Order: sequence, then C-alpha cells, then structure tokens
Amino acid sequence: MINDNDIKSKLKANAWFLPFYVISFLLLVSCAKMGQPDGGWYDETPPRVIGATPADGATNVKAKKVNIYFDEFIKVDNPTEKVVVSPPQLEAPEIKGAGKRILVSLVDSLKPNTTYTIDFSDAISDNNESNPMGNYTYSFSTGAVIDTMEVSGYVLESENLEPIKGILVGLYSDQADSAFKTKPMLRVSRTDSRGRFVIKGVAPGSYRIYALQDMDGNYMFNQKSEKLAFSHDIIVPSSKPDVRQDTTWVDSLHIKSIDQVNYTHFLPDDIVLRAFTEILTDRYLLKSERPKANYFSLFFSYGDSILPQIRGLNFEADNAFILEKSEKMDSLTYWLKDTALVNQDTLSIELTYRKTDDSTKLLVNQIDTLELLSKEPYAKRMKAKEKELADWTKKQEKLKKKGQPYDTVMAVKPLDVQVNVSSQLDPDKNILFSFPTPLAKADTAGIHLYAKHDTLWYRAPLEFQPVGNRLYELRGEWRPDIEYSLEVDSAAFEDIYGLASKPIKQGFKVNSLDTYGTLLVNITSLNDQPLLVQLLNAQDQVAKEVKAQNGVAEFYYLKPEKYYMRVIVDRNGNGKWDTGDYDKDEQAEEVYYYPEAIECKAKWDLTESWDPKARQLFRQKPGAITKQKPDKEKKIKNQNEQRAKKLGIQYIPKM
Repeated sequence: MINDNDIKSKLKANAWFLPFYVISFLLLVSCAKMGQPDGGWYDETPPRVIGATPADGATNVKAKKVNIYFDEFIKVDNPTEKVVVSPPQLEAPEIKGAGKRILVSLVDSLKPNTTYTIDFSDAISDNNESNPMGNYTYSFSTGAVIDTMEVSGYVLESENLEPIKGILVGLYSDQADSAFKTKPMLRVSRTDSRGRFVIKGVAPGSYRIYALQDMDGNYMFNQKSEKLAFSHDIIVPSSKPDVRQDTTWVDSLHIKSIDQVNYTHFLPDDIVLRAFTEILTDRYLLKSERPKANYFSLFFSYGDSILPQIRGLNFEADNAFILEKSEKMDSLTYWLKDTALVNQDTLSIELTYRKTDDSTKLLVNQIDTLELLSKEPYAKRMKAKEKELADWTKKQEKLKKKGQPYDTVMAVKPLDVQVNVSSQLDPDKNILFSFPTPLAKADTAGIHLYAKHDTLWYRAPLEFQPVGNRLYELRGEWRPDIEYSLEVDSAAFEDIYGLASKPIKQGFKVNSLDTYGTLLVNITSLNDQPLLVQLLNAQDQVAKEVKAQNGVAEFYYLKPEKYYMRVIVDRNGNGKWDTGDYDKDEQAEEVYYYPEAIECKAKWDLTESWDPKARQLFRQKPGAITKQKPDKEKKIKNQNEQRAKKLGIQYIPKM
C-alpha cells in the first residue's frame, strides 16, 4: 500500500528532471515549426473490391444478404436513388455502407433460376478523399447459369427531346400489351442525367421495352398521371467482340498512351424511347375560388361540352353572370353582373356537373354545395376607398392653400385598357387590346388608324376582332417604313360595371424590310406528313412557327439573332403538339430538332436543307437549349499535382 510520504518523496525526486523535460519539449516544438510539414501526399487511389459473399458472379445462391468488401473505408452516396436492383424489388432492399463493407439485404423472396444484379452506378467512393470507384455492378444467380447480356439506350421527352433523369426502364418477356398494366417489369434500370440507361443481367430471348415514372412503386403502369414510353419493337439482346481505344493520361494535358482494348459489345445499345404523359380524362372538380369580389372560378380536371348548372342558395342566380370558358372547357369564370352581388362577401351555390364515376368510368351527375368567400371582403374594400378619398381630399386642400387649381369632385377611375404596341412594329404582327373586365360596349367607330404618306396623314383600313376572353386584336395593312397613329376616342370601351376608357393615342412605325432576314427550309424524309415548323429562341421557346407546304417552310421578317429549329409531325393537323394514349396505341406526335443554331442576319436570304431522320434523336437537340444538363463526371481530385507545384517538385503519378 502506497502512503502519502511515498508520493511526496517521488514527486520531490521527479522535480529534478522537470527542467529537462520542458527544454526537450521546447526544442521539439521549435524543430516542428522549422519543418512546417503539410500533411503529406493525398490518397488518389479509388476503392477496390477485394471480395464478396456470395461471390460476384456466383450461381445457385440462396442467401438474401450480400456483403461486398473493399480495400479501404468507403461510403455510398444516395443509394435509394442511384442503386438499382434487378429484378425489381417490391419491398425496398436495405443498402448500407459500413467501414470497408457494403451490406445489401434483399427483403423480397428470391426467384428460382434468376440472375440478380445490383447496379451501384457511381454511388461508391472512398471515405477520405471521395475518390470515385466508377460504375460498379454486382451480380449472382439463383440457378446454375448467370445471364450477362445488356441492352441500353436513351429516354427523352416526346415534346422537346429533353433527356429524362431517373425514369425507370424495364423489359418484359411477355409481349402482350396488357403486361405493362398487369405485371411488374422483368428487369429494370434507371436513366442517368443524360437520359441514358443500361439494363444488365438479361437472358437470351426476345423482349418489349417500356419506360415509366413509377409513382406508386409497383413497377407497372396503372395511373394516367405516370409518365410512360412504349415501343412495339422487339428487343433481341446480342453481343459481339469489339475493340475500343483507351487513353491513359500522364496528367490533364499529356497523354501517356492510347491502347487498343478488346471488349464484348452488347447490342442493341441505341434504343430511344419517347416519353409522354397521357391526358387525364377522368373529370372531377379540382377547386373553386373567388380571388376578387366580382368573379369566381371553377376548375375541373377535364373539360365537358355540357356546362354545369348553378342554383343560388342565398341569391338569385338567373341571369346573374357573364361566363368565360377556357379553350379546353376545364376552367370556367363567372363574372357577377350585379354590384349588389359583388358586395356580398359569401355566395352559396348548388353546383350540378358531370363527374367520372370511379367504378364505371362513365360521366354521372354530381351535386355539390359550395361556399364562395371573397378574398377581398366588402369592409376591406370600403376602407381602402375611404383612404383613397382622404388622400385625394388632402391633396386638393394643399393645392387650394397654394392657390393652385384643384378639383372639387373626385374623378371616377377609367377602364384600364392595355395596348401592346411599341414604337416599332413588325410587318407580320398585330396590335392586341386586353381588358381587366368583360366589355359591355366596344365602339369600333371610335377606333381610328392613320398612315403618314410624305407629310400628310390618311385614314388606314383596320379590323378589330375578339380573339379570346377580354382580348381583342387590331389588324391593319402594315407597310414597311410607314408611320402610323392609333387614336381611340374617349369612352370607346365600356365594361359591365359602367367604367369607360379614356382617350388613347399611340404613334409607331413599321420596320423597314432591310432590318429582317428570310429563312427557307427544305425538309426531306417527312414530305408526305403535315408538318409544323418552329423557330426557337435561346430559352427553347417558340419565336415563330409556320406550316410546311410540300416539305418547305418559309420564315419572313426574322430579326437578326440566333435561332434554333424543331419540327412537329402534326398528325391531326390541329396546329399544336399532341400527347399519346397507351390504351389507344397512340404515340405522342413526333418531334425533331435541327442540331445546329441558325444565325439570321439582316438583308440575308438563307436556305437550309434538313433531313430530320439523319441523326439519332438523342443527338439532335443542341446543348445550348437543353435544360437537363449532364451531371459532372466524378473524377479524382488530383490534389497531389497541386501539392507538387507548391513544393516546387516534379509530380510523377502512380501508374
């Protein structure tokens, strides 16, 4: 047993050595400061698989847990999104990275005589420097044979050829159309940021291929809201020996060698699926709203030629509204004609409309009671008017005190008319008038258009026609280099609430033909089909469109700028792109992109010849207007090269 005296004597003895310890420590610190080590070289070696249980490529496997071992600590990035197990698992597998191991636990029962693949994509990297391992796929078979065939390709948006990231792509050995709606996919993959997919572990045979944005995770198409793609082409996987060139780099600028590498080339590798979303034809009431006191709107999932019936429960609904209908009849706006109803904060209605029955899928009458509450209550609007009057009165009193002219009666606000004409007008454009409320009167006699010839103004012909809800178009014989004056009399327009428009006077000039270019496009390989040709801006938006005549599209009055071009095979001739329908075996209307930008210059006549089928679809859309950009490829950071530069020494990478 150690007593207090022993401790004291030991401390006294050690006290003689304390100065030596302190001096030694200070010397060490001093030496450390002189060297200034920077931590040494970085690990730039990606992780390497050193084993697995069951072994990669094993056959007759019964185990549902897979362990994959690595030579260093690893991490798995976003496994729920990046890792795909095939055949598809209805119960999501558990995927965990732990130390130098990945554990995959399959929950679903294993199918007999089936090849299983676990595609990790680029999800695996080392834990320290995040060096990517590259695409990695593990496989095993529950039977005596393991399948090794692959098929690959791309999935694009039908309407604009945008690559679709993360959509499911699957194969069916059952080639009946009903399989896609009644059975889970046989083998699956998921597209990357380029829209590219690779389905691995495919057995020899013949297949149909589909793409699906699987909303409910059952690996089959059973919701009309799910984006889909289908093809009637029969996929027969095959392979052949082939040779590729592999480049080895010394650094980012210098090539060490270019080697010829033999490999197995799996086919087909250029499948293109065009995905679309079907029109939701099931009809039901989405919502009702009354954002302003003077109107309310009803929104339906799908239109109907038979209008709803409205019965007022706290007001008389007969002849109480002016109805505005959307083009598809799926949204209806009811303007209240009576100001007494406008001032009524709550309107109670009984709405009778046709709704799709869940069981029969037929339209049946549905009766709903709705409370339409104004988001602008009467009291709030009155308070705002009182404040406006008080501000006006205060302003007039200030003017009176200063001896300046002032008003004794507050003027009524005029009808707000929006006229979209600038000082320069294109010869092929017209002038649009828009109104905030429905019109009770549009006096065309009060609209005047004048053209200037030499120094004199002459009346010019015009047409004024409605082109939409509260939207009118003024058309004229627009002549280049001519000045025009648009003059509208006071009270030429009056809305249903008695508000009248104020006088309008707007001068403008039609641009000279010298400011424009012309484009003529000869389209081959689609001559026998109705074509809608569109010029696009840098945002992939339509700048101009024409219908091709005998395979020729003519564009006039083009402003000098860069354009892109696409053509729609307008099968039904309705002047717009239409989606597909799986049950009717209808693909969405085909779309093709001209692969290059078109530079238009003033006073230039440009002619282009274009075969839309000359280039594969996934190579058509120019990168400048492609919104879905490829993810940056994960690369080794090459930190050692930067360290070598700092140290002033030559960097020799490991080979």
